[in-house]
Amino acid sequence: MKLPLSWLSDYTDISGVTPKEYDARLTMSGSKVEEVFYLGAEIENVVTGKVLSVIDHPDSDHLKICQLDVGQGEPVQIVTGAPNVTPDSVGEVCPVALHKSTLPGGVKITRDKLRGEVSNGMMCSFQELGLTHGCVPYACENGILFLPAGTPVGEDIKKVLGLDEYVADFEITSNRPDCLSVIGLARETAATFDRPFAVKSPLVKGVGDDINKHMSVEVKDPDLCPRYTARLVRNIKIEPSPAWMRERLHASGVRPINNIVDITNYVMLEYGQPMHAFDYSCLSDGKIVVRRARNGESIQTLDGQDHDLTDKMLAICDNDKPVAVAGVMGGANSEIEDDTKTVVFESACFHGATVRVTAKALGMRTEASGRFEKGLDPRMTLDAVNRACELVEQLGAGEVIDGIIDVDNSDPNPKRLPFEPDKMNGLLGLSLSDAEQQAYLEKLGFTVESGEVIVPSFRTDIARMCDLAEEVARMYGYDKIPTTLYAGEMVQGEYTPRQQAERAAALVCREAGFDEAMSHSFISPKFYDMIGWAEDDPRRISTTILNPLGEDFSVMRTTVLPSMLESLAHNHAHRNPTASLYELGTIYTPSIKDGKADPDVLPHEEKVLTLGSYGRLSFFQLKGVIEALCRELNIKGVQFVPEKANPSYHPGRCANVLIGGEQVGVFGTVHPTVADRYGLSGEVLAAELRMDALFASIDPSKLYHPLPKFPASTRDIAVLVDDAIPAASMQAAIEKAAGTILESVKLFDVYKGKGIPEGKKSVAYSLSMRAPDRTLTDEECDKAMKNALAALEKSFGAVLRS
Repeated sequence: MKLPLSWLSDYTDISGVTPKEYDARLTMSGSKVEEVFYLGAEIENVVTGKVLSVIDHPDSDHLKICQLDVGQGEPVQIVTGAPNVTPDSVGEVCPVALHKSTLPGGVKITRDKLRGEVSNGMMCSFQELGLTHGCVPYACENGILFLPAGTPVGEDIKKVLGLDEYVADFEITSNRPDCLSVIGLARETAATFDRPFAVKSPLVKGVGDDINKHMSVEVKDPDLCPRYTARLVRNIKIEPSPAWMRERLHASGVRPINNIVDITNYVMLEYGQPMHAFDYSCLSDGKIVVRRARNGESIQTLDGQDHDLTDKMLAICDNDKPVAVAGVMGGANSEIEDDTKTVVFESACFHGATVRVTAKALGMRTEASGRFEKGLDPRMTLDAVNRACELVEQLGAGEVIDGIIDVDNSDPNPKRLPFEPDKMNGLLGLSLSDAEQQAYLEKLGFTVESGEVIVPSFRTDIARMCDLAEEVARMYGYDKIPTTLYAGEMVQGEYTPRQQAERAAALVCREAGFDEAMSHSFISPKFYDMIGWAEDDPRRISTTILNPLGEDFSVMRTTVLPSMLESLAHNHAHRNPTASLYELGTIYTPSIKDGKADPDVLPHEEKVLTLGSYGRLSFFQLKGVIEALCRELNIKGVQFVPEKANPSYHPGRCANVLIGGEQVGVFGTVHPTVADRYGLSGEVLAAELRMDALFASIDPSKLYHPLPKFPASTRDIAVLVDDAIPAASMQAAIEKAAGTILESVKLFDVYKGKGIPEGKKSVAYSLSMRAPDRTLTDEECDKAMKNALAALEKSFGAVLRS
């Protein structure tokens, strides 16, 4: 909303307030000012000049040499080629851009020679001054702007054309439609600067007669039109508006057209109430019917476009046809023409949501619809139509017939809220007295009586106590509200147990040298081919996105592995010699119905910790990272079982991770074929661990073990076994057979090669034994070792290696 600051003088006094101060104070009081700009800022050193003589240029058949009086004593010579400058132009006054002047758009004018004759500037057209023809209707369309008789000579053109004006550009929020008006902003200005504020009631003299003899209004859908007000004006004279109105409209960003159109636009800016004017002769039987449009009806609007209407749209009709789309735009079939003699002024309140839906459906966004859709005050329609008629009489644009048609179905009762000063103080952290709060509210048009606040009808956004508190706060001054601690009990936020577990897992990964990666939750179905999943693999069934960005982002992933391999491939392609990444990503497992994802059931979401690495770790080192993760989370009973059927991993270097017999993940070397598809070379490792399963396996109790008082006894054992026997199974057998004195078992060597029979391997363990209450004897340790070796021989056919 653009507001010429001089317009405020009609309602309040801002004398002594600088544009900069106005900007700052209004913004601080809740009416955000985007900027305050000077309308004629780009025009410098342009004055009015009187034509003294016009002669032909000796070396041109179209140029003229003019002498002009610009109020500087000596005449100024200017050469022009404008077609409307002739010897008959002597005595005319026009804008003159002198030497070293500027025009809108950054155009600079300096002294120059044209065909050998000196030109000390330029005579200007209205276009060169940034004006439209509506601003200066007396101007020639293609020539120099000759100003009205009596225009003083040597005057700054900005003052002459009303460009000597500061304009505030407000950002009006959707909850404050009352501020989409000069009156609304004047009210805010008066309250901010503590100045008086007054709006005069429009005074319409009338010429007798009775509007009810000529027309009638029927509102068939009062829910969509709470109030409809109309007045009738006869003997219309279509002509340009006076300069003061044109200048105000131009400064507000509205193009002047003619007196009748300008009056409706002027009232819309002044009151915030959109208005429309119909040609009375175009209304069948002089009747206006406000109703829902009928399916199949159509209308050509004022912009020349044809629109099909539906029964969800509100239309202004006569007995036969729609003549306007309510709240959006009038129809061409009732447009004001040059020969129009009688006009109906409409001022109505329409249902905001209906106007918005209609405007969007028709692809029409207008000043009127933008205001109506925010919800206007029904009480405003009467004053607005009377103001329009008052202007008609002031401008001599017609004769106003007595009487008003006012169909009012709005609620006449004002909104009332309890006046609760203590609660408002508590909410704001202030200690204002009841009288101070009341004074602030009354500045803004509220009244307080009998313990209640009566909300003015134009404040449609006020609904509860906190809204009133905000009004008090902004009038008191947001910058003056002290900083205080919250009065209630302070509650310190903390992480949930699941969040703590996720953070602990991420910390272990980072400490092991992994960097965090993040990827999209939606992938391409082709990614499942990349990781080797069969066509009939049930894990391929995914939730499909209804409006995907493209095929590469069309389904919700059921595994994070393709995304991890993509990240590794990106690093490898950029010649990073090593990369170790982890991602706590979400997978989406759909509910299956008839072999497809059920679109009516949301997929199950689960977080998966996915690790990926190349060029840095071995298979067993990755296994150690998983073991460290489980130790940190206090998860016991972890087992690693070989897995040969997973198509994404090498069949001889893959293991499932089990806890209590339940699979919680998988890790191993990525299958060479899969790695090759991603352009990865060498050994590529990956792991996938379900966080829900890990979290469910966490032992909440942690036992403290004091530092041992007695020394440990360490023995090594190396055995030959078949190559296919898992080392982890052998370790479990040792732990079970060695007894309670066994403190730990560590695998420290697996050897195959020279001296080892084909199909066999040498596996060596280090056993640490300790008793909490004594030093172990050799006999006790030897016995434990014999029991362990016997268990290996019995279960795995192990032979002690000599």
